[in-house]
This record gives sequence, structure tokens and C-alpha cells, in this order.
Amino acid sequence: MALTLRRRLPLSLLLAIFVAACRGDGDSYNTSICELQASSCGKVEIKYPFYLSNETAEVRGNSNSYCGYPGLAIDCHDGRDPMLRLDNGDYNVTDINYSSSTISLAYPDVIEDESCPRIHNNVTVPPALWLYFPGSTIIYLLFSNCSISSLPGQPKIEPLNCASSDGGGQYSILIPSDMPHEALSRACNQAFLVPVLRSASQIDQTSSQWTIGGILNQGFQLTWNVTRRSNNCTKCDNSNGRCAYNRDGEFVGCLCTNGQVSDQDCTKGHQKRSRIYIIASALSSLLLLCLLILAFFLARNYGLLSSKRKEEPTIESFMQNNGHLYTKRYTFAEVKRMTMSFSVKLGQGGFGDVYRGNLSDGRQVAVKMLKESKGDGEGFMNEVASISRTSHVNIVMLLGFCLHGSKRALIYEYMPNGSLERYAFNNNFKCENTLTWEKLFDITIGTARGLEYLHRGCSTRIVHFDIKPHNILLDQDFCPKISDFGLAKLCLNKESAFSVVGARGTIGYIAPEVYSKRFGTVSSKSDVYSYGMMVLEMVGARDKNINAGTESSSQYFPQWIYEHVDEYYLSASEINGDTTELVRKMIVVGLWCIQMIPTDRPTMTRVVEMLEGSTSNLELPPKVLLS
Repeated sequence: MALTLRRRLPLSLLLAIFVAACRGDGDSYNTSICELQASSCGKVEIKYPFYLSNETAEVRGNSNSYCGYPGLAIDCHDGRDPMLRLDNGDYNVTDINYSSSTISLAYPDVIEDESCPRIHNNVTVPPALWLYFPGSTIIYLLFSNCSISSLPGQPKIEPLNCASSDGGGQYSILIPSDMPHEALSRACNQAFLVPVLRSASQIDQTSSQWTIGGILNQGFQLTWNVTRRSNNCTKCDNSNGRCAYNRDGEFVGCLCTNGQVSDQDCTKGHQKRSRIYIIASALSSLLLLCLLILAFFLARNYGLLSSKRKEEPTIESFMQNNGHLYTKRYTFAEVKRMTMSFSVKLGQGGFGDVYRGNLSDGRQVAVKMLKESKGDGEGFMNEVASISRTSHVNIVMLLGFCLHGSKRALIYEYMPNGSLERYAFNNNFKCENTLTWEKLFDITIGTARGLEYLHRGCSTRIVHFDIKPHNILLDQDFCPKISDFGLAKLCLNKESAFSVVGARGTIGYIAPEVYSKRFGTVSSKSDVYSYGMMVLEMVGARDKNINAGTESSSQYFPQWIYEHVDEYYLSASEINGDTTELVRKMIVVGLWCIQMIPTDRPTMTRVVEMLEGSTSNLELPPKVLLS
């Protein structure tokens, strides 16, 4: 009985598909989702290529198709002002100029209170959108939570007081992104990329009209690029049709005013499809489907499906469940094109090789091609899920990914100065390019702030599990950015303890509790240990070429640091008084971080406080026992 039913199910399914294909229902659509007349949302006129977020319908089997360009959905609910979603939040739409193809946006928090502007994220445009910054918009850096006593005395930088809810003071600084800002990074706790109108930025900063709130309240502009349309979409637009796209940004058909869907355009020749053609197409599809189903059952019954094929549904299901992350998905052909067939190799790691590439808008990127993995692609899913939830100046930005069969790639912002390992830990590197103690300290505190954000600052707390010099990347200003989240774990509840199988990380940086339960519970304190080992290695490698990551030295490294503490406090003739204090902080903080028992280590919040505080309040921790 069960066997008979099992054999009849495929036949019933095929008959249903055949009937639906002959009816031709897939070639029509509900015309209400693509009205030729414009709709309005507040005072803004909404029309093609923009569309209201609730205007979706089924077009040729795509249940979430929409009439307009990918990423140009306008949210107009509950009587609110129209909103457009970008990479890290929603922004008020104040105007759309269809003649110049520009859309004007405003910061919601600034509109609510111009006298006390608060920005919480970098303002970036995800590659999935057909939008980019025009010449009328320039990128600025907004520094906030700044210490007024630490601000550098640069003539064109004006600190502004913004009263907080507890009556204290908050100071912010707005400067062009290409202006030197190393000193500001040390004086301020936060920095965000914010676009502003070029006309607003030209106001004299010495005048009373120049305020951060006033500049930001004028908003910024984006423009959409119609040249990125497919050839079919261009023909569709020119024939008074409307291009329909699916959620992946793929062209699915041309929506015509008579309710029909065409492959290319709305001319009569393409709209009149004969019944014979429909039936022939249905029969061809039926025959192909029969062959595919037969091959599938043969493969399943005789065990011919490989583990790679079993792995793909897991990853695809994961990507569908995490679609809200707004990360661009590229095809493998696009990855090959952006890397010029992987012609420039930047380096390699345990998870794969890294190549340099360029996006269509000219931005340089680093493309990491992951090696074929065993299991269900945990490393790939970890990296996409973890880093897509982050937005911090000390975390590398994920711009997109590729999932094409066994080929997987991650597209990151390009870091021109490579990794920290290249400068601080390479014995063969040129002496004149060795980083100064001041720069090493800036990298130390920047990395600490990034880890603090991962542990408690982002929407879902993240434990990295592989902090080491190779995974700390440096931008053009040597600002550190944490990368490589392949071993990361997400913490969805209030506790931060994890159950891990096997050691995770790199020898010399792995916390004791990761490979032995007798030391304690695996948690965010495991990252603190790896961070401490890296900081102490930065101190030791600066003069003595001591490397915690080598098997010959890793088990003696903490003890070596203890025995040479006084030497590093007093020696090195090039160290002046200020530098000595920085080195002392790095050593003491590093020693606290590598305590064998996790509960004896500080949190990353406490680490940041120790690095920013005075050395007079720092005491050496108990000596690490290596037994």
C-alpha cells in the first residue's frame, strides 16, 4: 500500500504541473502591483522604478516578485514618513527627483532632535542596491563620546557640547574622511562614516550657522544607476513595460499594462504567445522533469547522492532564515570577473586563499575563496552570520558572498596594509617599516574595542575563538579591524558559556579551557586569553623576536614575559617616558588576560578601561602557573 502510494505521488505531481502549464497562469499577474500612475506616501511621489514594500505578487512561480529595481522598496506604513532601508538602518525619504535620478534622505534621529544629533551606525550602501553616492554627497567622519581634555588643537575641528540625559557632557567632532584623524581616534570612543551634502559642508566652520546637527539635518543624496539594468529590462522599460525582479535581484519578466508577462518587452509580437507554443513548452518541461525525478530516485535508492549535495540544503536554509542580514549574494561568474580570474593573490590561510578584486563601482575588495569543507559548511555560515550582524570601526566589513555548489567566497573591504603579523611579527620585514610603540598601542586598544563590541555591543553577542595577529587587518591609517569569523560562535541568550567539540583556534593563542574542562567553562573570556597572548607577543616580538604561535616557544612564553618585565620597563634606549607608560600598560593588561582560570581574567570592557586609564592604578596579577 505504502509502496503503491509512493509510486503514484510523482505521477500526480507531474499531472498537476502539466495542467498548470497548459492553462498559462504563470504568464499573467495582478496589475494592481504595478500601476502606471504614481502613488504617494506623505508628500513624496512614489513611482517606478521605486515601489511600495507591500507591492509584491507571484510572477512565473516567484511569489515575492516586485515591480521595480532591486532594493528600491519604500516603506509607507502606519502614517509614518516614507522610509528607505540601507545597510544599517532606515532613513527618511524627503524627496525623489525622477528627472535627475536622485533620492534625498535624512537621518531619523537628527530630525527628532537637531540640537543633540546621535548617529549609531556607519552609513553605507549595500552592493545589492542599485544606488550610489553622487558628486553632491561627500563622506565625513563623525567622532563622538570624545574627551574634551584630549582633543587635538586643530584649527578646523570644533568640539560641540551635547547635553546627555544624565546632565553630563558629550562632545562630537565632524571632519572629512580624508583628513588625518589618528589623534581623534585616541580621544574619542566612537567613529562613524556619515554622508553629508557638499553644499552643507562648505559652510564656514567659524560661523554660528555651522553645527553638527545643522549639517546632518540637511541629509544626503543617493542616485540610482539605470545602466545596471539587464538588456531585457532596458527593452522592457522602452516599451512602456515595468521590470519585475525577484528577491535575489534577478530579472523574471516584463510586466505589461494588459496583465501579461513577457520575456523581453511589451510589443505585440512578444505578447501574443500561441497555445501550441505553450503546450510544446509544457510537454518539454514535463519530459525534462520526468527524467530529473527518475534520476533523483535512482540516485537516492543506490546511494549516489554525495555528501556535498546533502550539505547544500542546510546552507540554503540558513541563508533563507537569515535573509534580513542584507548581504549581497554574488554569482561565481561575478566573483571571477571582479578578481580578473583570481589573478592577484593577497595571501592564504587555514580556510582558503585571498585575492584582490574590484566591484563594479570601483571599490577595491579582498575575496576569500574558502576551501571545500567537510560537514555542513559551518565555517561559511558562521562567518556570514557573525560579521553581517556587526557594524564597528574595528570590525572588517563584509560586502557580499558567493554560494555556488562547492564554490564559496566571502567579499570583504580591502585592507591595503595587510595583517598585523606582517609588521610586528615578521623577522625579515624591513626595519624602517617596523611599527612604533605608539602605533602598536593604538592597534592594541583598537582591537580591544572591537572585541568589546563583539562581546556586548552588537545585536547578537559573538565570541571569535581565533584572535591572533594574522586575523587583525590594518587599513590605510593602520586602524585595526578584526577579521576571519570562521570559528565564531553566536550567543543568543544572556549567558555567554558555550559547549564546543574539540579545540578551536590557533596553537599558542587557544585558551586552556577550550581544550581542557578542568580549567573552567568556555566563554567570551576565551577571546580575552587569545587577545592577551597576542598583546604580550607584540611586546616580546618588538625587540626579542619571541613568537607565541610557534611550538618551540608557546608553552614558555608567559613565563618568559614575567622574567623580563623589569627589563621591558627600563630598557630599550629609544623609549621615552610616554612610551614607557604605553609598554607598561600592554604588559600588565596582557598578563591579566592570560590568567589560567577564566574567572580571573578581566572582561574586554575592563581591558579597555585599563588601557585608557593611568598606569599608577595597574598592579601585576599573580604569576601564571603552567602546570
